[in-house]
Amino acid sequence: MKSLAAILVQTGCPLELVDLDIPALKAGQVLVEVTTSGVCHTQVLEARGYRGEDRFLPHCLGHEGVGIVRDLGSDITKVKQGDRVILSWLKGSGADMPGTTYQWSQGAGGVRTVNAGGVTTFSELSVVSENRLTILPPGVPLNQAPLLGCAIPTGVGAVLNAAAAKPGNSIAIFGCGGVGLCAVAGAKAAKCQPIIAIDINPAKLALAKQLGATHTIDSGKHPVFEAIAEICRSGVDYSIEATGRPDVMRQALQSVRARGGTAVVIGNARFGEKLEIDPQQLNQGKRLLGTWGGDSEPDRDMVRFGELMRTGELDLSPLLASADSPHRYRLPDINKALADLESGSCVRPMIEIGSGEKK
Repeated sequence: MKSLAAILVQTGCPLELVDLDIPALKAGQVLVEVTTSGVCHTQVLEARGYRGEDRFLPHCLGHEGVGIVRDLGSDITKVKQGDRVILSWLKGSGADMPGTTYQWSQGAGGVRTVNAGGVTTFSELSVVSENRLTILPPGVPLNQAPLLGCAIPTGVGAVLNAAAAKPGNSIAIFGCGGVGLCAVAGAKAAKCQPIIAIDINPAKLALAKQLGATHTIDSGKHPVFEAIAEICRSGVDYSIEATGRPDVMRQALQSVRARGGTAVVIGNARFGEKLEIDPQQLNQGKRLLGTWGGDSEPDRDMVRFGELMRTGELDLSPLLASADSPHRYRLPDINKALADLESGSCVRPMIEIGSGEKK
């Protein structure tokens, strides 16, 4: 059995579309037909070589998606054939299997081994570790469901889990990409007030308003601290950093109030970049938190977030383009999707891969 996949052969070069041979499943592994994959900035960092030396080339990419279970290795108890599942880089219950390897036949060039982690999604079929799968909760809009693999648990989780924001808390979200906009939507679900969205892209700020931001700040035109002080004189209760830029991480800490204000850093900085902060910010009683995927636990939070989506309390439809939009892609368009995400012309590309029809 073969599968079309978009793989990274060399950093700094376009992904290549190749046919991979699907290996026999081992205990704890599941074969999933990927129907839709999201594209995250992490894949941009990997493809461009911004995460440092890549020891696993060539390898598969993608860590956020939905699909249909097509086959099972032994000892699988969490899912069954035909289940619609969320694919995520976050580990839940079930077997924790190391990454698999595929074979790539290059004709006269011989056969080459292609590496993959416990989950990858830029392919028609993917061998996935059992613990990277969660059954899709009922009632979740299918066009939003792929976001449960990364953007929602990271962005919404940063607000509800890491910050533990409560109704009436003030919050500022720095960066309105896919994860930052999920944080905005999470802040609305938490009934925060005010919700301040900060970015340099007017189109993203407009999206933030649709998703629940009560105020927006164009940081390319207005001094951020002065603008926040006009809304919250002493600073906000919480800030969420979702840009991956160390200078913005500093701003996120500076923007929260003394004696209890908390900044949560989501963004991934490029390899080698460092964060320098003024210790006096901490002496004021401010807190700086990191988070691993919004402190989300898939077996607990996929159900929780899915229920919020089912009831409309967490509505991410403005974030995703309509079905006829140029921001929905097919697998052969993967390099354009990465380029559009990197340029900011698309917030969260969705790669339509499989139909989900019975095979």
